[in-house]
Amino acid sequence: MEIEAIVSFILLGCALLSFFLEKCSVDITALALLAVILLISCFGIFSSWPNYLQVLQVFSSEAPLTIAAMFVISAALNRCRVIEQISKFLGFFCKFGYTKFMLILLCLVALISAFVNNTPVVVVLLPVIFTLSRQLGVSSSKLLIPVSYASIFGGCCTLVGTSTNILANGIITSTEVYPNLEPIGMFELSKLGLPLLLISLGFLTLFARRLLPEREGLTNILSDIEQKQFLTEAVVLKSSPLVGRIAFESDIAKMSGTRILDIIRHGNSLGNEANTTKLIAGDKLILSCKPQGIIETKEIDGLSLVDETKFGLEQISTEESMMVEAVIGPSSPLISKTITEANFRSRYNLGILALHRKGKNLNSQLEQIRLQASDTILLMGTKHDIQKLRDSEETILLDQVMVPMENFRNKAPLALGVLAMVIFTATLGWLPISVASLLGVALLFLTGCIKPREAYDSVEWNILVLIYGMLALGMVLEYSGASHMIALSVGEITGGVLDGPTQVIATLVVLYLITSILTELLSNAATIVIMAPISLEIANQLGLSSMDARAFLLTTCVAASASFITPIGYQTNTFVYSVGGYKFSDFAKIGIFLNLIYFTGTILLVCFYWEFLS
Repeated sequence: MEIEAIVSFILLGCALLSFFLEKCSVDITALALLAVILLISCFGIFSSWPNYLQVLQVFSSEAPLTIAAMFVISAALNRCRVIEQISKFLGFFCKFGYTKFMLILLCLVALISAFVNNTPVVVVLLPVIFTLSRQLGVSSSKLLIPVSYASIFGGCCTLVGTSTNILANGIITSTEVYPNLEPIGMFELSKLGLPLLLISLGFLTLFARRLLPEREGLTNILSDIEQKQFLTEAVVLKSSPLVGRIAFESDIAKMSGTRILDIIRHGNSLGNEANTTKLIAGDKLILSCKPQGIIETKEIDGLSLVDETKFGLEQISTEESMMVEAVIGPSSPLISKTITEANFRSRYNLGILALHRKGKNLNSQLEQIRLQASDTILLMGTKHDIQKLRDSEETILLDQVMVPMENFRNKAPLALGVLAMVIFTATLGWLPISVASLLGVALLFLTGCIKPREAYDSVEWNILVLIYGMLALGMVLEYSGASHMIALSVGEITGGVLDGPTQVIATLVVLYLITSILTELLSNAATIVIMAPISLEIANQLGLSSMDARAFLLTTCVAASASFITPIGYQTNTFVYSVGGYKFSDFAKIGIFLNLIYFTGTILLVCFYWEFLS
């Protein structure tokens, strides 16, 4: 083995290990990987290694540009409240019961996800699902995982349904192994994706309720917090024995009916410093109290409830508070900010009670935790303050469905028309999908469907950074011969005991399984960038024609998207994982059946269409 190939495998192994351990985010790993590859390229250490100018050519790839454009188109549809307008009719079908409603809901999600980036589809539908689950009288956990899965089903059916297919299309048009391969057609994947979609929807409709658990969201997980509490303010008096003491170590913190949310000094929130700062006269404590807690707080010496001129809970100067779950969206400006930096108390007068991430409640050093996409936070405040947060659109609140704004709702036909134009021109081959999508973005700007700043904010730059880093790694694997060695090894595994058509089918099975395992542990974008070139190398090793090699690539596309067993392989799974109060094993219990359906179905359909069985 040449030294270049060894270094390539080391870089690949380090990247996969970092993705798996999650010690740093995937985009940081990809960026570090790209930097190392460029560094090696600059010094010209290896002969079979791309130079730095060749590595930089990954930035000219049309696939990331297309993905960014589709993010913007999806954001415009979101901005015009297209999905909410469609989903508001779902309440009518609740009267038909869980099974029929589930079928209608999943069909709708799959249809939308076939043409729109499926992550915002699921995110926008979260409040809708919570509302409708209450109408149906079932736990939201009976609906959330199926909705995520349905979005994956739909994404497997078209070129624009998922970034996986767009990336594969970029690779197929730039490969040197099969230089004459045509781009993937808009509906070419439908012959595989549509039958699998129908079978999987039937399975979920019939068995999801039985296989999925009864789980509750964050508001019900925290059993020590009651749904009905009161926000009140208390001032530390000059003669108070609390002066000079730390509030969180005082008698107030020890009372079971009262929680200290914040301390205001000279009009400013102390934030995280409140945990260690000693009280002074005039400090204002923001308290969350159960009814009994208000009475006990009134009895503390040296502490005065604001405007306590009248006795009785109903007349005290407090506002009845409510708790609400808020999800950090994929393009939220709060991502990477700490709880302190997000400053919910000063900006919205809201207190944060808990943070839920990937099935765990993070309570220690809450103020220093940096927010991530799909984090669920439990907020407490008055109805008025919560509405201010809702209007800001920094988070997705799960208490009620968003109301379409009239001025943007009127532009919904324009946004839908742009999407139709992109699909129509790309399907007929009038324009490449990259050109059509960028033209669509320009039209959205010109028609005012979305503002440039909103469009730039909607692009998930971390995914693009991941893609560029993995494209550079793919180039290195190809130049160093590492991809060829992997393909040769797979061919030897199956060719040692089989030959002819049976070897082709066995190789197809091995390719699907490797891709499926990688996507469950990593992500669909990273997996397809690694495996798509390898799938073409494997086909070349078997001496297959360009038409038969296409079958291997499309198989890889399906396998890279069909992530059902874990909540980390696909972003929509990660979102419902946090929101639905699921456990890791909940995905495996139902996802294993869908993985089997997609594995078996893909192999059989590919063998049928490409006549590998004959």
